[in-house]
Amino acid sequence: METTTADAATKAATATATRPSALTLPAVLAGVALVAMSISGTAVALPGIGRELEAAGSPLNWVVAGYNLAFAAMTLVAGSTADRVGRRRTFIASALVFSGGFLVTAVSPSILLTDIARVVSGAGGAGIMAAGGAILAAGYEGAARNRAFALMGTMAGIGIAVGPSLSGVLISTTGWRGSFAVFTVVGLLVALGATRAHESRSARGRTDWAGSVLFVAALSLGMFALLEAPALGWAHPAVLATAFGGLVALVVFGAVQRRSSSPVLDPALVANRAFLGWSLATLTTSVGFLGVLVFLPTYLQSATGLSPAAAGVAMLLLTAPVLTMPLAAVALVNRGVPARLLIVLALGLVTAGNFWLMALGPEDTVLITAAPLLMIGVGMGTSFGITDGQAMALVHTDAVGMAAGFLNTLRGAAEALVIAAFGAALLGLLTHRLGDGEQAAEISSGKLTAGHSGVGVEAFTWAWRLTQLGVGAVCLVLSVAVAALILGRRSRSGAR
Repeated sequence: METTTADAATKAATATATRPSALTLPAVLAGVALVAMSISGTAVALPGIGRELEAAGSPLNWVVAGYNLAFAAMTLVAGSTADRVGRRRTFIASALVFSGGFLVTAVSPSILLTDIARVVSGAGGAGIMAAGGAILAAGYEGAARNRAFALMGTMAGIGIAVGPSLSGVLISTTGWRGSFAVFTVVGLLVALGATRAHESRSARGRTDWAGSVLFVAALSLGMFALLEAPALGWAHPAVLATAFGGLVALVVFGAVQRRSSSPVLDPALVANRAFLGWSLATLTTSVGFLGVLVFLPTYLQSATGLSPAAAGVAMLLLTAPVLTMPLAAVALVNRGVPARLLIVLALGLVTAGNFWLMALGPEDTVLITAAPLLMIGVGMGTSFGITDGQAMALVHTDAVGMAAGFLNTLRGAAEALVIAAFGAALLGLLTHRLGDGEQAAEISSGKLTAGHSGVGVEAFTWAWRLTQLGVGAVCLVLSVAVAALILGRRSRSGAR
């Protein structure tokens, strides 16, 4: 009896020692929401930044683009680094870098320094997302892990949804510099809260510097080409050169990873069919969600005459499910509903919703788009709730940072890719239809004048429908690939 009691006491003490701190989840969730809000809300500050720093065009656009590029390029490297040097240490350092970039932006006297500071903040945001996911994966198990990642998805959805409106309020009350100062303070509080989290790391060896540099170069060059192509033209020498350079760097990166004893992206991770399937699932929902989120409000206001407020309310049909579905989806999984079935249904909703948006027109637009927007939102919210948790359950604890970095790299790259490609498709189709590039640019940006409103609305609608056809087709192909990878395969480590 005494032995049994001693064993029980030992087990209880061990469980207490390894149980995550009460501040661990709040700190990670706050960091995730902060990064998501900074991704979606910074564009609201661009007019004020442009006026005060006398900037326009590409230098001003890089306030947003530089952040997004650094975020996507650095996430995988940050995740692998977290595995080696410590997930808590990387999270705290990343929050400090994030805050430092925002602080420099708040006091910056020039657009060049502002752009550099935004790149620094993007790198910090990458570390927050990658190390934050790794902390949750290493600290929680089973149903608790599923709930933690569902909350992470919910906070990301909340951040994306409220980012523009909250940034607008902050800018209205404190100015654009004050809004960046507020993000600085919150970032420092996130870093402080994370000091209470338990440290964890793997024993995977030294950092793969060659692989890290090649990956950052490949993704940076590729994304630069995508971001600049709509403005410079897809055949511009600078676009072609950077795209080719990115492709070469990516090929060399793949060769280096196969020979590295401690790769930044383990080939075995990508070769895991189930993990790759869940990774493609998050890519698919991002493709089907982001174009509609960014570009539909312009159509609603210019082609149908809705006010900005009314268009914002209409977009709640898309964004509200992203706030509610993650926890609902993980509750179903924890009650025994197969996650693989849920994600296939979610992808089906996203794909069907994008095809349905081909019915978009200037008459009864909100009524026509209500069902497809809800379908896409429900699919995206379901994906937010279960993909990360299911993918992490397939990964050894030593590689959770790498896995989290890979997942968030796909999301970040998808954001830049979809926004650039969707905008370029609309502009290209409008130019083809109207035969006037300048007029097409005005219409695609929502400037429908009385002189060409009828023809413009017709052309805008036609371009929208064809673009949606392309998005729906991409989602369909990716969804079929996901189903082939994850259906009928039993996952280990509790993934269902």
